Amino acid sequence: MAYYALVPAGGSGARYGAPTPKQYLLLNGRPVLSHALGRLQAFFPLRRLYVAVAADDRHAEDAIGIEPAVEVMRCGGATRAQTVHNALERMTGVDDDDWIVVHDAVRPCLDVSAAQRLQRELDGDAVGGFLAVPVTDTLKRLDDAARVLRTESRDGLWRAQTPQMFRCGVLRRAFAAATLRAWTDEAHAVEALGLRPRVVVGSATNVKITFPDDLALAAAILAADARP
Repeated sequence: MAYYALVPAGGSGARYGAPTPKQYLLLNGRPVLSHALGRLQAFFPLRRLYVAVAADDRHAEDAIGIEPAVEVMRCGGATRAQTVHNALERMTGVDDDDWIVVHDAVRPCLDVSAAQRLQRELDGDAVGGFLAVPVTDTLKRLDDAARVLRTESRDGLWRAQTPQMFRCGVLRRAFAAATLRAWTDEAHAVEALGLRPRVVVGSATNVKITFPDDLALAAAILAADARP
């Protein structure tokens, strides 16, 4: 049994509003993607790390540099699900029982404790699971005019994060459909098989860069991590 990582990095970052895809924005002097890859390599015993980018991506090699254990695959699709599907088809030499660690290209602040907890709690699991944190804010359902329809219960609700770690055979089955649905994460696709992924407690500092404020928050988190 071996560990492989897959980082879907084919997004354009439209919601962020920058001309450069957000995975290539500079964070403390390095691309966001570089931070995400570095933490995966430091916290998991990876045999190989695959980065799936768009066919016309012009930034990946400069952002990553020359890494013998890292392979850039120009197989990005129109959605995250299509990118993961394409990447899984191109990954060779990976057995069904091997772990695939899927991580967002724009989560640069993964902490070692959460990564170790994920590996420890999924050890021996036949399916896999993912990091998540419980929802603590009050949830409001709005209408089209931004008026509150009702307050939703947050009981039992968790915010999914990455890494999401599944057996390769399970992931390949989940993404084998000829017509892929718009799965927003790997756990969603696995759930569609009738399987129940395990939730492992993550960390609130494992932020995802979606809007400009998130980049400033990530910089503060990394600065705090660097303090002795």
